[in-house]
Amino acid sequence: MTQIKSRKAKGRKLQNWVRDSLRGLFPTLTDDDIRVAIMGESGADVKLSAKALKLFPYDIECKNTEGWKKVYDAYDQADGHGKNEPIVFIKMNRKNPLVILDANYFLKYGNTVVLKEPVKVQFDNEKEKR
Repeated sequence: MTQIKSRKAKGRKLQNWVRDSLRGLFPTLTDDDIRVAIMGESGADVKLSAKALKLFPYDIECKNTEGWKKVYDAYDQADGHGKNEPIVFIKMNRKNPLVILDANYFLKYGNTVVLKEPVKVQFDNEKEKR
């Protein structure tokens, strides 16, 4: 039982960090605009109001686990390449590619860096997004 409580507390700590970071990023939003889901509540881990979604249009899932070691190893490798911000693209068979960025960097610049001409790359067996 203690192990389950510990895991839930670790996950809650990350959810609270994301919530607090977003509140700091968007000071015009209220506590009701950005809140952590109640344990067992379905949907995103950090709930955003319609007003918040206009500023930050993402569905947030938080996972705090030691199982990400290889992802962090890849990030550390990218970080060692030079002076630019590291970014890692990851892909599994039959899954869409994902991008890994430092969370603080994303929160600081994520809403301001936009491609003028989005690039579409089709992978074999790629899942179509909505």
